[in-house]
Amino acid sequence: METAGGQRGRDGGGKRGSPLDLILNQIRRKRAASDRKPLGRFLSRDRIPEAAEETRPASGAAEAAGGERDGGWGRVCAFLQKLGKKADSRSLRLSHCDLTATDLLELATLLRLLPRLEELDVSWNELIGGCLAALTSHLQQVGGIRALRLCSCRLTAADVAALGEALGSVPLLEVLDLSWNRGVGGVALQCLLAGMVSAAPGLCVLDLSCNPQLAQEVDAGGFMALASRLPHAAALATLRLQDCGLRPGDLEALGGSLHHLPSLRELDLSCNKSLAGGLDALAPHLAHLTHLESLDLHQCRLTHSDLEALIQVLPCLVGLTQLDVSSNQEAGGVADRLVAALPLPQMRRLPLNSCSLNRDSFTALALAVPCLLSVDVSWCKVVGGRLALLLDALQPSVVLELRLSSCDLTTEDLRHLGAACRRGVLSSLRTLDVSYNGSVGEDGWSALLAAGGLASLRDVDLSLRPLTSAPCSAWLPALLRALPGLPALNRLAAQRWTAGPRDREQLTHSLRKRGVLLEWDATTSSASSSEATNRESPEE
Repeated sequence: METAGGQRGRDGGGKRGSPLDLILNQIRRKRAASDRKPLGRFLSRDRIPEAAEETRPASGAAEAAGGERDGGWGRVCAFLQKLGKKADSRSLRLSHCDLTATDLLELATLLRLLPRLEELDVSWNELIGGCLAALTSHLQQVGGIRALRLCSCRLTAADVAALGEALGSVPLLEVLDLSWNRGVGGVALQCLLAGMVSAAPGLCVLDLSCNPQLAQEVDAGGFMALASRLPHAAALATLRLQDCGLRPGDLEALGGSLHHLPSLRELDLSCNKSLAGGLDALAPHLAHLTHLESLDLHQCRLTHSDLEALIQVLPCLVGLTQLDVSSNQEAGGVADRLVAALPLPQMRRLPLNSCSLNRDSFTALALAVPCLLSVDVSWCKVVGGRLALLLDALQPSVVLELRLSSCDLTTEDLRHLGAACRRGVLSSLRTLDVSYNGSVGEDGWSALLAAGGLASLRDVDLSLRPLTSAPCSAWLPALLRALPGLPALNRLAAQRWTAGPRDREQLTHSLRKRGVLLEWDATTSSASSSEATNRESPEE
């Protein structure tokens, strides 16, 4: 199956054949039920609170009156069981299930047995593209649905049109995720949004991310026409437009709509690499978003003038707790002024990885660090030899995530990190990434691992760069002694560190007993380990 980010030659393209042809073709491709295995849940940032899992509906419920008598609930359970899922009368999470058109038809017939359904997630099932009408035509059976997720389903314009026609039957809809459907253009989404305004006035979350054609249909108005519909979605709290091909003119159109979205709390414009130079048109309108808590502009190739415009408006964003301008090279030169303009006491995330921080910017960052839950300065070489400045500014038991990948850290830096652990400063830390710091000596790794004070740590990455290697025998004993003091650890990445057979066996055995996932090169480990994807330098 193609990856979500790959090219999809048939996305929204030509004819797909009749529904019957689609079903017959997919039956031939469908695996036997006994061979089907779940690929894991698709984790969403806006998941509706999950009701307790139910193996049967509550006695006396509407579905008991109908479905139980005719074996209806048994049909639901059987359908979900063959997909490796548990039955829940309020939530159907069927992401990554290799659903086919046949499955979609069967699911549609089961909806009448789930009158209490509030969440339906069929994300990452690419075979259902072009067949969505089979499902949407039955949505009136679940009129109380609040969340509908159709991420990466290879939806076509016809699918989006069918969804638009069905929205009137789900008036309580609050969350709609149409991200990663690269064949869907702005015209189809514009029509959908037009109908959604009246059909689902309570829509709070709209995710259109990773639909690059959204802003490319110039003749039809593209994103500008779509933006003109946004003012009517007054309840919108989250708007995600990551990697939608937005350009400077699109930001101006979006800015005009923001005045009418007083409830907006999250705005994601990240990975729109063509919007450089357009932020000065958007920034004045951001001042109206007094409830905005999260603004994501990472990897947008922001220019110096873009960042100047952002700095001017930041004092007006009194509710801001998260700002992401990472992977924008120009940000490093103005990070000190950026920090000075932020409401620091309430800031929780301010990633500045891959921002070419200079000494002044790095020093200024120390002012923000005491409040941050996440600190990420990866790929910033200025950190090397100066880590103590950052660590001394940390407050005890606050930071949950510390990322220092490829920072040219020194042995002394890791000694300072170990000292911070002993002081209890990192007692709440869950994620520690010190990968790609090959200049650290053996004493530095040993000092960190022997320090203790990391009882909450769940994920640690000590990996070396690709095409490099080094022996870990000098610090491996310190790691083995430290394991009893790491009760929460569930993942250890140590790619490209080499060890002898005896050391390999001792480490893998110790981690296996504790249920810890070990990511170690297959050439250096005989254990059942997972090879992490080689990370190259992030795009600048």
